[in-house]
Amino acid sequence: MAEPEPRLSVRFEAATLDYHDRRVWGDLSLEFREPSFVAILGPNGSGKTSLLRVILGLTPLSSGTVEVLGEAPRRGNAGIGYVPQHQSFDQDLPLRGRDLVQLGIDGHRWGVGRPSAADRRRVSEVIEAVEATPYADAPIGRLSGGEQQRLRIAQAIVGDPRLLLCDEPLASQIGRAHV
Repeated sequence: MAEPEPRLSVRFEAATLDYHDRRVWGDLSLEFREPSFVAILGPNGSGKTSLLRVILGLTPLSSGTVEVLGEAPRRGNAGIGYVPQHQSFDQDLPLRGRDLVQLGIDGHRWGVGRPSAADRRRVSEVIEAVEATPYADAPIGRLSGGEQQRLRIAQAIVGDPRLLLCDEPLASQIGRAHV
């Protein structure tokens, strides 16, 4: 019996991205199939984050086409988990690490609602998997950069996405730890 052909995750066809009068990249044609691990490498300003923004449906192409998980890219696609570049949280933000991870389950919808018991269990399992349990209930703004990054990774994987996009996931600009 023949092996099933891997499913297409992302396909760019003759894709160009311009910001005003600046060409970020042009005539890009590539595809990724499941399962695969792909690293996009390049210097600062070369368009790596812009590529992710196109896949996430946050930035439209100037020309060409892109397909993500079988459809046009769109904001809030639950099939995509995303770990952004490190950004600091306000130190006084009352959001706990656990709350940030919970947004990975229901944050793509309008409004947040009460998490079910199954959702709370899933959040706890993923927090444990990334070894963030000791600080999961601390205010997110009072955690170190590395602790915040573990929780961002948990947030990205808690919904069991088909596609995981990570923008400098190992960057851990150390912030202030006030746990």
